[in-house]
Amino acid sequence: SEATTRLSTGGAGRLGQSAGKRRARAAGDHHHHHQQQQQQVAEEEEKKKGTASMLRGSGKHMYDLVVVGGGSGGVRASRIAAGHGAKVALVEASVNHGPPTYSAIGGTCVNVGCVPKKLMVYGSSYREEFEHAAAFGWSKGSATHDWATFMEKKDKEISRLNGIYGRMLGGAGVEIVEGWGKLKGTNEVVVSKPDGEEVSLTAETILIAVGGWPFKPDIPGIEHAITSNEVFYLKELPQRTVVVGGGYIAVEFAAILHGFGSEVTLMYRRDLFLRGFDKDLREHLKTEMERTSMNLQFNTNVAKIEKNGDGSFTVTTDSGDTVECDCVLYATGRKSKTEGLGLESAGVETDKAGNIPVDEYSRSNVDNIYAVGDVTDRINLTPVALHEGHCFADTMYGKKDRKPDHEYVASAVFSHPEIGTVGYSEEDAADKFKNITVYKSTFRPMVHTITGLESKALMKLIVDDNTDRVVGAHMCGPHAAEILQGVGIAVKMGATKADFDATIGIHPTSAEEFVTMRTPSHKYKDGVKQSNL
Repeated sequence: SEATTRLSTGGAGRLGQSAGKRRARAAGDHHHHHQQQQQQVAEEEEKKKGTASMLRGSGKHMYDLVVVGGGSGGVRASRIAAGHGAKVALVEASVNHGPPTYSAIGGTCVNVGCVPKKLMVYGSSYREEFEHAAAFGWSKGSATHDWATFMEKKDKEISRLNGIYGRMLGGAGVEIVEGWGKLKGTNEVVVSKPDGEEVSLTAETILIAVGGWPFKPDIPGIEHAITSNEVFYLKELPQRTVVVGGGYIAVEFAAILHGFGSEVTLMYRRDLFLRGFDKDLREHLKTEMERTSMNLQFNTNVAKIEKNGDGSFTVTTDSGDTVECDCVLYATGRKSKTEGLGLESAGVETDKAGNIPVDEYSRSNVDNIYAVGDVTDRINLTPVALHEGHCFADTMYGKKDRKPDHEYVASAVFSHPEIGTVGYSEEDAADKFKNITVYKSTFRPMVHTITGLESKALMKLIVDDNTDRVVGAHMCGPHAAEILQGVGIAVKMGATKADFDATIGIHPTSAEEFVTMRTPSHKYKDGVKQSNL
């Protein structure tokens, strides 16, 4: 080692000394340096164990930290904690995507969520692009799509990412334990491995990051419906699809399947989808989706699903109406995957929906058990889970005091057209800030002056009159997600409307509209919308 090399080349052979003196001095130096080496090694080992181990660790457990769940929050927390010197084990049901576990290393986002969904968004957009190309003078016969080819390439990409995550964790020093983890008391996780073996892991601290799972209501024939898990592994594109739900997953897959060429009916039990988003965005998207051949059915409840002799399905609503289809996709929400996790053995409390309530540092009601990500039901987005996991690891093992910040989190809906949003909706802003000014612009994107499509984009800014701060920015239109990521930085930094106005736009772009809106659409005073400006 480097230390040994330094010892062997030390001053043990000085000229002018007798051999005996040299040997005695060498022996003394060797003993002294050996003690220094031992001290140095001990100090380095303590440093590697991290702050938590030195200050909190009792040495009686196998690990400083055991993370249950290898999704976005769990992976980030384990990797950062290990980087700070903690000894970490990560428990995940599978290291490879696909049935029956569906999720694997990387979590919902990588395996059955954001990543494959965005690939499907890309794939589904080409049909319309080909149609638009004709208006610009392009022609190359009729386009056809091979579903199997696309799905094969999608699967290959997700497998590549599974491998990257595994290598990244291993390189950071995290031990991956494949299997289903279950708590046994406050410091132990029992893992049932794929081969049936059970192993016990003990830790000073346990982090729960198991995420959520698609929810399906208990109605007759619900076994015939698929969810956002199975949709990523369809062997062929359904010719006719009924999508049930009104959240972003339902809206996105309705657009995706329609884009690929499926005849889509979207059923939702309320009067308008995307509850919680700005109302103007919701209504604008509804108008845009109605321009297509998609069948939107609001205030509609499914009563039953029946499988027909030819393999198709009949969906019957509670009003007695029926729709024939080849696939029924339920996207009616997700529930935290805490059932069977053994939380009761550790005394960890959950709410009625199975979520784990946590404090501002992501700690549960049990001092050494924490939770991050969707299982806490704060803001159920991948980047938020990453942020929560990173804050946890930095606070526990990195000598930093970091609390997750859930205000002004930008997000997107990959509908068609897309939605991008950051900050408060008009409704929430009026309730919180009372006195606000709303700026709004609706326009036809330049590309459609050639295609002839009547599609329009919507952009919107919401300003707190008391501070001039932009507290909400919203868009429904092409590239909304990419545009709002940039706008989100400004909003998070506290940019004012004057800052937006002082910014010179990039021309010609849709995005420049955010810095050229000068005339207010309307105002609120004391939380009440004013009829006159």
